[in-house]
Amino acid sequence: MGAVTLTYSETSKGWPSFYSFIPEKMVGMNNYLYSFKGGKLYRHNTNPKRNNFYDVQHSSTISSIFNIKPLEVKLFKTIYLESDSAWAATYNSDMHNPGGSLLASYFVQKETDWFSFLRADENTVNFNLRSANGLGDVSSVDSSVAAAVVLTFTFDVGSIISIGDKAYHGNTPTFAGEIVATTTNTITINTTSGGSVPPGGAFICYIKDSVAESHGVRGHYLEFTLTNGPTENPNSVAVELFAVKSSMFKSYP
Repeated sequence: MGAVTLTYSETSKGWPSFYSFIPEKMVGMNNYLYSFKGGKLYRHNTNPKRNNFYDVQHSSTISSIFNIKPLEVKLFKTIYLESDSAWAATYNSDMHNPGGSLLASYFVQKETDWFSFLRADENTVNFNLRSANGLGDVSSVDSSVAAAVVLTFTFDVGSIISIGDKAYHGNTPTFAGEIVATTTNTITINTTSGGSVPPGGAFICYIKDSVAESHGVRGHYLEFTLTNGPTENPNSVAVELFAVKSSMFKSYP
């Protein structure tokens, strides 16, 4: 943690608050808080604009954890905000790291809550998720055209593979390319976007679109951070967040 300003409360006889602004001097006088910064005098809490300290606009962030029944693996499906405004969110778990993120625009207001499904980020590569699938050893490779490398197999590749899936090769998966075509026993990949041509006999696996295939976040816990800043709250007005909830259930392998 960087430098912060701590405030003491006479009522609670403790230090309940941390503030990110660092004044040169502070004083309470006539029911107002005054501070000095850069040789200028500021009076706090005098206008409706929030999170603006010394002419710099900041964001509000809140971090917490859903950790009910910590010994069970759970599938977290949604996030609800009991708030008068939508917030942006990032989240991860012990089994889903890196996790995902949600823009404030992803939330839909349902009655008094702001609701969103939990989903993976677009470029998430996690071979522990169910969006990763093994295919098998490639029999032969035709790499005469880098944008259309044909991988041939001795078996039916099935119908689960889709155009746009990402192919990988090797026991330690290396990105091969995006799948651009399939037949009964071949897949064609485009290796021109940072892919590498797999050698004959290499094991091939593929990852489906991480957003489309998202079904929640699996783990013993879900750690999340909510952000309300200039992007989510352009006018920097006061917002209230009463509670954060999630729909979850026990994960059965």
